[in-house]
Amino acid sequence: MKIFLMRPTLSIVVLIATSLIFGCVFAKPEMYSSFPVTEKSYSGSKKNSTSYTGQMARHVLHNSLKKLAGKGNGKPNPGLKAQMLSYYSGKDAGRKIIDPTSKGDFKVKQTMVDQISKGKNLKGKTYKGIVNGFPGQMTGPEVFEFMIDKASSSKGGFDPLTGYNYTQLISKFMMGAVFYSQAVDNYLDEKLEADNKPNNKPYKKGAYYTGKEHSWDEAFGYFGAPAHTLTLTPDDVYNIAKRKPAGMSAADWDGDGVVDLKSEMTFGPAYYAAAFDRGGKTNYLHTITKAYVDGRKTIVTAGGKKLTSAQRNKLKSAASVIGKNWEQVLAEATFKYAGSVHKDMDKIKTIIEAKGNVSKALNAYIKHWGELKGFSLALQTGKNNLGGTASSLNRLIGFGPVMPDGSQVVRIDNRGNYVRSKGVSWSSYMKQMVSIQKLMISKFNVKAQNKALTK
Repeated sequence: MKIFLMRPTLSIVVLIATSLIFGCVFAKPEMYSSFPVTEKSYSGSKKNSTSYTGQMARHVLHNSLKKLAGKGNGKPNPGLKAQMLSYYSGKDAGRKIIDPTSKGDFKVKQTMVDQISKGKNLKGKTYKGIVNGFPGQMTGPEVFEFMIDKASSSKGGFDPLTGYNYTQLISKFMMGAVFYSQAVDNYLDEKLEADNKPNNKPYKKGAYYTGKEHSWDEAFGYFGAPAHTLTLTPDDVYNIAKRKPAGMSAADWDGDGVVDLKSEMTFGPAYYAAAFDRGGKTNYLHTITKAYVDGRKTIVTAGGKKLTSAQRNKLKSAASVIGKNWEQVLAEATFKYAGSVHKDMDKIKTIIEAKGNVSKALNAYIKHWGELKGFSLALQTGKNNLGGTASSLNRLIGFGPVMPDGSQVVRIDNRGNYVRSKGVSWSSYMKQMVSIQKLMISKFNVKAQNKALTK
């Protein structure tokens, strides 16, 4: 009888012990959070190895820079330019969070960038390659600094002569040139190699996380999703980004009454993934987030030891899922705004024929063109060399929108001025928007197809 009783008791003890161990490791499997410290040289008090605050600070810098890009008064403004550069290339202490801030019942916890992470900038993480889709054969950082200069002296970030909306151009291109590029072409690429930030060593001296743990965390941070995304719907994640009343309850996972920008807010890339998923045809948001969570679990199972080939292959497989789906999100955005541009052009044509006022429709056209151009440039900053696809896309969109007077930006002169020339006809440019959508379908297999021009 004793033997009979002791065996189940032993089994229960083992079961409880096992549950406790794995419960600690994966206490909240739906969360990108609370992963244990496995770095063997660490002797401090930290219990959670998850860390990606630097990336969240950069999202805030991007949001704030976007707001500043629309503050110009139409005249040279050295003060505004300096402020914009401080959010792009500076690491100054004391930078206020311009966006996102509290809005009605949507309460944001932090008010200063340094409350998230100190000494961060965007320039140091910007795509360094030549940006062939923008005039001047400039590198990524050079393009942003050029646009910041132009935006600071434009009225509301808008140039009616060239058709450039700098607020949209800066923001949408940055979603690729910083966030997408850093994630898929750095942390999920080079840093997954065995001897680059290995898992059996701290990321840096004294760190409480391993090389692979922090590399993976940083990649997740660039996506800009709340840590509890897998418990949310695309509508929830969308509402958080928009700071809607319904977004407050969805965002405030810990119930402290405020939204923590370090882990509860939605930023650009995740926002667009959620926006497309709302249509019910795609699942980009949860597919990407689950791949991140699953990859982080794989690293935890190594227990602070060097990853085996099998474990690294699992990580690379998860990274491939992330990269493919994120690329599709950017292609979906390019598809969508090609449709918006076409619709705007059709409306402008109708208004002109009726001898009406095109100002409002022209503003919408230039805004949507900036989004189209920005996302098309973002699409070209990833791990994959798009080759002929990129060339076709750049030619179809051009360096600037075709304006109602028939002009289009064709180059930048040696003094930094735009040079305009006669572009393709209005109707031809509209047809090129259709060609862009067809290109996104054939090369990237986009599924949401918002603003489709053909059935």
